[in-house]
Amino acid sequence: MLPGPLAKLVPSLDGDKNLVREAWNLMAGLPGGKALFSKLIGRMAPYTGSIGARITALRPGFCQAQLEDRKEVRNHLQCVHAVALVNLAELAGNAGLAYALPDDARFIVAGLSIEYIKKARGTITATSESPIPPSSARAEFDVPVTLTDASGEVVARATLRTLVGPKRPPARADVN
Repeated sequence: MLPGPLAKLVPSLDGDKNLVREAWNLMAGLPGGKALFSKLIGRMAPYTGSIGARITALRPGFCQAQLEDRKEVRNHLQCVHAVALVNLAELAGNAGLAYALPDDARFIVAGLSIEYIKKARGTITATSESPIPPSSARAEFDVPVTLTDASGEVVARATLRTLVGPKRPPARADVN
């Protein structure tokens, strides 16, 4: 749940619409809209928001997100921390899949693997090309994500094992 006035403007993720798709389609074309959308995602998933990544492209089954190399995301070797990279991979994989979901579907990551290829320095770009779920029927999808540095070299590869299923029906009040 979002705090303050945003709570009234943004419907629940379990509502009858695909909030990720609707918000991106509304905001992405506006000045500063992609940055605002990225902050909104970070508010909805605070741990994800802690790295300050920005979604730069989003369409069904595809997401590109960038993470600027800065002190807050570095390790003791002065490169981007492994956990910041896996967080970026999860953001890109989840956003691309979430955008593609039918309005009555939701997802959860049930497993994640990552292979670190080389030290990550500079701006890191995560690119995900996920399957597009045809319905909200329960299914499992592997969502691959590739992370590259500014020169285009692969620094890590991740795979999210993601479960998709129908949204919960809204709670009903008992009438006596």
